[in-house]
Amino acid sequence: MRTRSTAHQGIRRAKFHRAWIWRAALCGLCGASVVHARPVRVVSINPCLDAILMEVADPAQIAGISHYSHDPAATSIPLAQAMRFRATSGTAEEVMGLSPDLVMAGGHVSPATVNALERLHIPLLRLGVPETIAESFAQIREVAAVMGHPERGEASVVRIESAVRAARPTDRRRIPALIWQNGGLVPGQGTLASQLLTLAGFENLSATYGVTKWDVLPLEYLMAQPPALLLSAQSTGPQRDRMLSHPAIARLGRRIAIRPYSFQLLQCAGPTIAAAMARLAELRRSVPRALAAK
Repeated sequence: MRTRSTAHQGIRRAKFHRAWIWRAALCGLCGASVVHARPVRVVSINPCLDAILMEVADPAQIAGISHYSHDPAATSIPLAQAMRFRATSGTAEEVMGLSPDLVMAGGHVSPATVNALERLHIPLLRLGVPETIAESFAQIREVAAVMGHPERGEASVVRIESAVRAARPTDRRRIPALIWQNGGLVPGQGTLASQLLTLAGFENLSATYGVTKWDVLPLEYLMAQPPALLLSAQSTGPQRDRMLSHPAIARLGRRIAIRPYSFQLLQCAGPTIAAAMARLAELRRSVPRALAAK
């Protein structure tokens, strides 16, 4: 019994020591220098962070990713790539079962998971939702530094910057546009989606309807003052065409351009920005000049 107890205490001390190393490493990101230790096993329970890890981490460093990345209607990374990694729904039991050295999460984490991580002295890195490209770049660099590959973070930033430049229009026309999801949810000013619209040569009309940040826009308001381009943000699931088949939207489609816009392009920043900008540039080219001039 004494031997087993001694061994158990040794394991606890090792975990505690490991946790303090990682707390120092994470805190070091805020200072002038970065601790060069890197995690052996990282579990991400956020699909947007999954996408960043795919670009900046070694595959062997990724012990688990979010179950959303295994869902074709929700993933922000290629499904074939996501399926190479174990997925969890973020419960304490699943996360602990993967024996991580570090857990990465978004702003909302189950209290049970937080408590379990604290009991086992496993660091938790929470990262919010970027609302600008600059905030996204900072997040990419932070994750890359934590994983011990800052140069990969810089390479990811350069790729996104290149995609943004490539999507910028060659003329100064601002095409009135609006992104509208099922239920009427609209991204307003101060969101990443709005910034991307502007950079791609659109004018986000959300403010015209009194929308601030993310808000619901009733169909009646949309019908009374439609944009030149309506982006129908849909998932790839069975509900994809429900909004486009609405009789009022069908009538509106005779007056304006209505185009599908993947739901996944709205959910994350990071590498998703490049895909979003490419799609927006394609959509801008698809708007008839007669509509764009209104």
